Amino acid sequence: MEYVTVSAKIPRKLKKLLDEYNIKPGPIIRKALKEEVKKHVLDSIEKRAKKLSKRLPEISDEEIAKIIREDRSGR
Repeated sequence: MEYVTVSAKIPRKLKKLLDEYNIKPGPIIRKALKEEVKKHVLDSIEKRAKKLSKRLPEISDEEIAKIIREDRSGR
């Protein structure tokens, strides 16, 4: 896995407390960034699903069945 460096400015007092309690910020930052990205991805998927669900009533049951059959036969 390839890594890149990101940086952030934090108050000096916070840095002093991190050092005092021997807290490594790297794992905490990575976890927070992963959670934030996950939240945005899920929001994006939810918006797309809502948009598609509005179109769903326009598609007939026969068309849906045909699409499912084609998908299954393509596997």
